[in-house]
Amino acid sequence: MNQIRYTLLSDGSSDRALIPILSWLLREHCRDVAIQSEWADLRRLPNKRRALAEKIQVALDLYPCDLLFIHRDAEKQPFELRVREIDSKVSTARKKVAIPPSVRVIPIRMQEAWLLLDESAIRHAVGNPHGQQPLTLPSKSKLEALPDPKQFLYNLLKEASGLSGRRLARLQVNLCAQRVPEFIESFELLRQLSAFQRLESELKNVICEQGWYSFQEKENSDGGS
Repeated sequence: MNQIRYTLLSDGSSDRALIPILSWLLREHCRDVAIQSEWADLRRLPNKRRALAEKIQVALDLYPCDLLFIHRDAEKQPFELRVREIDSKVSTARKKVAIPPSVRVIPIRMQEAWLLLDESAIRHAVGNPHGQQPLTLPSKSKLEALPDPKQFLYNLLKEASGLSGRRLARLQVNLCAQRVPEFIESFELLRQLSAFQRLESELKNVICEQGWYSFQEKENSDGGS
């Protein structure tokens, strides 16, 4: 396979920040394959309060793909509950539309926790790469325990901007947050997080089932024979 087209169906527009992360992860395992990404933008469609099963159907109709990522933040719900919820809705949608291989994306709490990795990326995202304001990022061991990673990230972005008063009030931190992963070359550190480990394991299973391994990785899985 020369190309993998994937679609991300997410909770909201801010979750487009997952695209660079998912593309990086796919490239890690499919290095000989071109990756084409799409975010399923359903905001302008009527009936925005669609159930997840219907969103899956509409997303696949508008953004056909080889691989579907379905994102739901765990927030305050148990991880396993989100898994069952997604699986149930995929089963419902499958009765009406052909479903390509799908992978669940379920960060603990919120996806913003996955953006609290790189101080330089946060400074670049607010257009102040050489700022000297001290930023305190959480330790990797505590990322998944943050009660509100979105607000934590927003506060860091405000601090990194070096702005104050009206200029700070005009800062669109939600848009800056979406830019953070664009300035991160490697998301290797995310492999320390349990939710990311589950995502990668599930994706690797799909890649194996579909035969999308890169030549080098296939050699390794075959024992070099």
